[in-house]
Formats: sequence, C-alpha cells, structure tokens
Amino acid sequence: MDVQAPYRRHLHGLGLGFVLDVGCGIGRSLAHCGGNGVGIDHNPTSLALARAQGFEAYDEDEFRQTRYAAEATFDSLLFSHVLEHMEFDAAAALVAKYAPLLRTNGRIVCLCPQEAGFRSDASHVDFCDFDTLRRIAEGAGLTVERTYSFPFPRAVGRFFRHNEFVLIARKLV
Repeated sequence: MDVQAPYRRHLHGLGLGFVLDVGCGIGRSLAHCGGNGVGIDHNPTSLALARAQGFEAYDEDEFRQTRYAAEATFDSLLFSHVLEHMEFDAAAALVAKYAPLLRTNGRIVCLCPQEAGFRSDASHVDFCDFDTLRRIAEGAGLTVERTYSFPFPRAVGRFFRHNEFVLIARKLV
C-alpha cells in the first residue's frame, strides 16, 4: 500500500511552482513536488540521500553561495514537519529569514503534526497549532489565506499520528 500517496497528491495539488523546501530531509517533499525546487537541511546524511535521488539540496552555508539565495526567487516556501522541532522564537525567525526569497504573491506552506504526531517524536519541542502557525506567518509579514487539517478532520489528530495542521500564507508585497 502506498501510504505516501495522499501526501504526495496533497503537495502536488497545491501547485507550489518553484519551491524552497526548508528542512528538506532526504527529499521526500521535493519528490512530492515533482522535483521543481531546491532543499535546505542541516543534516549531512539527509542531504547526501536527497542528492543521491537527484535533488538539489544544500546546507545553509552552501545555499548562501547559490543563485537561489536571492530575493524573489521562489514561488513557494515549504516548511514540512520542521517548525515543531524548535522553540517558537526560533521557528518565527526561520520563517522570517526565508520569507524575502518569496516572489510577490508567493506562498508559504507550513505542515506540522497534530497531537498524536507531536507526542510520537521526542525531538518535537513546541506544539504548532493553527494559532501558533498564524502568529509565525503574520510575524514574517505574510497574509494567512487558509488553515485546514489534513488528511482527516481536526478531531482525528488527537489519535492519528499522521494528521497535520496546514497553513498557507501569501507574500503580498
């Protein structure tokens, strides 16, 4: 059974365009986006696996040296299961740091686990619900367009560990 199929369809269906996947890990979300983008991650092993699949993936220092590290380069920024691994201030700073790389009308997409998923990983630091994600996006000067629960209704997140909070915000200027 292809358990990644709903998540792949979800990301593909968002029409993210040219995406910067912040915290790309081994490249799963880049693959779900059709490989149309680049990734950043701090883990050298994950970067090696993403590169082995043919994705452009960099650590932060490498990324700063690329042509991609310029304002208004990306149609979308993706933070998939990243922000919950840090305290609120660090998460807000991370989003604000990369927001200038969005083109005008570009979007940011944040995916974070709901309760069961949050409890399932000891490396999770701060629970990022809709309110938290909204504060992070608005603090970076972005306009929140939509929040929703995926793949199931919000109540399911209390016991199904793969249910996610999704926030989509836009850079208007």
